[in-house]
Amino acid sequence: MSRIGRLPVAIPPKVEVKVDGTHVVVKGPKGQMEYTFPSQVKIAVENGNVVVTRLSETAADRALHGTVRAVIGNMVTGVSSGFTRLLEVNGVGYRAELQSKNLVLYVGYSHPVTVEPPAGISFEVDAKTRQIKILGSDKQQVGQIAANIREVRPPEPYQGKGIKYLEEKVRRKAGKSGKG
Repeated sequence: MSRIGRLPVAIPPKVEVKVDGTHVVVKGPKGQMEYTFPSQVKIAVENGNVVVTRLSETAADRALHGTVRAVIGNMVTGVSSGFTRLLEVNGVGYRAELQSKNLVLYVGYSHPVTVEPPAGISFEVDAKTRQIKILGSDKQQVGQIAANIREVRPPEPYQGKGIKYLEEKVRRKAGKSGKG
């Protein structure tokens, strides 16, 4: 049995979960999410928990069991407390700022790069620490937006300039040696 899949997902007090076959709708203070899962798993709400069980023991169904449980867990966490991803801007003259809801990046190009947030995503910028905070209820969407922003100017190993995840370690390389 899947170690992840067999764990029940606890439903917090202000969150409501509705299951209709394999279609799950989760409502909470941060919004609403819904998803239709494959029919190889059975999803039920029992005693304030969401329980996922698989219908057969094939390898694909065993893999799907843990995945479905993790996605439901992320949906419940997203609508109750939300997800956050932190990016850091490094480099002389590199900065980020908010213009209305849009994130504007000045990262060494001849033009500023504007990133518009999709529905359900918001940005916060701390100019003092040069950090960008991406907030949202969908874990996949928050991670994808963070990856897209990092892709604008990835960190480079020689001078360490660029946009990186806060917890990311950039492996630095030595530059050219002088004349010998």
